[in-house]
Amino acid sequence: AVVSTQSTGLSVMFRRVTLPAAKQCVRGLAKDLKFGNDARAEMLKGVNLLADAVSVTLGPKGKNVIIEQSFGGPKITKDGVTVAKAIDLECKLQNTGARLVQDVANNTNEQAGDGTTTATVLARSIATDGFAAVSKGANPIQVRKGIMLAVDAAVCELKAMSRPVSTSEEIAQVATISANGDMDIGVLISKAMQKVGKNGVVTVKDGKTLSDELEVIEGMKFDRGYISPYFINSPKGQKVEYQDCLILCTQKKISSVQAIVPALELANQVRKPLLIIAEDVESEPLGALVLNRLKIGLQIAAVKAPGFGDNRKNQIRDIATATGATVFGEEGEREVLSAGLRLIARTVHH
Repeated sequence: AVVSTQSTGLSVMFRRVTLPAAKQCVRGLAKDLKFGNDARAEMLKGVNLLADAVSVTLGPKGKNVIIEQSFGGPKITKDGVTVAKAIDLECKLQNTGARLVQDVANNTNEQAGDGTTTATVLARSIATDGFAAVSKGANPIQVRKGIMLAVDAAVCELKAMSRPVSTSEEIAQVATISANGDMDIGVLISKAMQKVGKNGVVTVKDGKTLSDELEVIEGMKFDRGYISPYFINSPKGQKVEYQDCLILCTQKKISSVQAIVPALELANQVRKPLLIIAEDVESEPLGALVLNRLKIGLQIAAVKAPGFGDNRKNQIRDIATATGATVFGEEGEREVLSAGLRLIARTVHH
């Protein structure tokens, strides 16, 4: 709209805006504050909404939940923590209550790996009774102390009632329940646990076949390969296979040929293959390795160490521990290399 004045000849411009936009301009940084019973009631609504959605997945006879996703098709799941993470309420106060229960499910998933739905149901009961007690005048600090005492008593009783799972049949029974009653998957997990032991690692991956398969990897495996294709020595594909080889592990970059000459001489003397695991191998020493491989026929392979930063150092230490090798640190490559390498009687695949 334009409003003009006759006497002065000035024009004043006004822009018409909607009421919500005007409120947003005026109170863009405003906070909605609520106290007492009103705040607790709204938060409890959010707790109940999340718990109602998650609790239907409880137990081996629980129901599935369909979750809409911003991309791709809907997700069908029976995992309590997955359902909890997918919930985002419009009301901020209700969403705050839901976030509290989401933290409970996430912490349970990280520490125990299972029981997220049970933890969500217990969290709702604790929140309902705790809010009711505070509304009636109870001290919140004392209510929390009482809850912690009850938790300690319940944990002690559960530990007294529990018994360790030892046989393959018992492991299969537990795995079958976790697999929604699928006995085939339960037996497969039991076989995997029997192969790797209690301290082993079992990884589940999506396969491209029609049936579930169990693959047991003996020794150690990391996600790195040979640096140069000239190291290939297997006629059955692009692989490097050495048996009964020497292993050199270092946390430094190999930047000069002189740094690896003692290792090459030792490998040539004992007539053993040599595997070098380093942060990186620069072009000059890599060319020397390739030249020795092609011209002299020395069995050599160089691999970049897996991981990054401190994680790389830890993985190199793990490799050395698993193979019995010695990790060469920051203190002078030549001195350490000239001290000799340890023989590892293992088969190494890349």
